[in-house]
Amino acid sequence: MPRRHPPRVNQNSRKENQPMLRIIGGEWRSRKLPFPEIEGLRPTPDRVRETLFNWLQNITPGARCLDLFAGSGALGLEALSRGADSVTFIDNAHEATRQLRDNLNLLKSQNGEVITSAALTWLEARQTDTEARYDLVFLDPPFRKDMVPLICELLEKRNLLSDNAVIYIEAESELSLLTVPNNWQESRSKTAGQVTYRLFFRSPEDQTETGSS
Repeated sequence: MPRRHPPRVNQNSRKENQPMLRIIGGEWRSRKLPFPEIEGLRPTPDRVRETLFNWLQNITPGARCLDLFAGSGALGLEALSRGADSVTFIDNAHEATRQLRDNLNLLKSQNGEVITSAALTWLEARQTDTEARYDLVFLDPPFRKDMVPLICELLEKRNLLSDNAVIYIEAESELSLLTVPNNWQESRSKTAGQVTYRLFFRSPEDQTETGSS
């Protein structure tokens, strides 16, 4: 009786069906990179990233960046493509961080650090005044979890921000008011469908107080 062999998996078909993100500009412009299908993982849309990095065109080059809730890494990878000095990617999904490491290897980038951790856990573990300070922070938490105020407070309390840091926040569009530290001033905002994205500029004064933007 002939041996039965398991059916072969079509590797090309698997790759074709995998979701992809596209780098919008910079060194890796138009490069497409895979990301895992995970419930709730929603890369920042191309048009939003294009607008955001137009806002940040004079800030991104040379910046030390933090990409919280990194997911596909779309924001941090875009920043690296456009000349950021480094990006720390934080996400709690092992599948997402594994793919991020693979994508950084594919791009031959040595400037990305990938950490598998919940964002709040990672922030709470930082030691005040002994950590790297970030010039540009991307904050894209799960919607309708009311996580933004605590995360912003921890960024200040752990002294993780440079004096004139810039913070980008994506949130559900029905959330009209964000509670952020008093020394963060909203510079720009825009709504695209169900998402409102905002850019805040930090000043070093009154960094221990919090209030409404």
